[in-house]
Amino acid sequence: MALDPGFWRRKRLEEMTSEEWEALCDGCGLCCLHKLEDIDTGEIVYTGIVCRHYDQARARCTCYAERHEKVPDCLVLTPERVARLHWLPETCAYRLLHEGRPLPSWHPLRSGRRDSVAEAGVAVAGKVVSEADVHPQDWAQAWLTAREADEADNRDGKDAAP
Repeated sequence: MALDPGFWRRKRLEEMTSEEWEALCDGCGLCCLHKLEDIDTGEIVYTGIVCRHYDQARARCTCYAERHEKVPDCLVLTPERVARLHWLPETCAYRLLHEGRPLPSWHPLRSGRRDSVAEAGVAVAGKVVSEADVHPQDWAQAWLTAREADEADNRDGKDAAP
């Protein structure tokens, strides 16, 4: 079934069909990044470590239909959860629409192209390492290393990593 053009402008998240809901995901991979929580402040920070099932070449989960069986803590987004999850990326379509903001021009529903996410520099593909390549005990150090590289890139005027 073809999607109704501009459905996201006319419908609230709660009113969308499952096909429309899934189409909101731009495949950026930010949700697939492991996150660390500062125990003192509660701040959530993204690591540069992505789920082992995230295919960086295709910007998609390799086991999307079975992801909850393979990764029990993989989060199922619902309109109710979107309202509570303050760590969702600023660019997340679910968050944007929940907050009454428009989708950016690079979003595939607006651009008509999945590549527009990577071209806009929003996708994590090529900027992260798979959890399969980093021991969980080393995640904090991997995050610090990625953050230092990101800060160096910012000083040099290069695109920032997540």
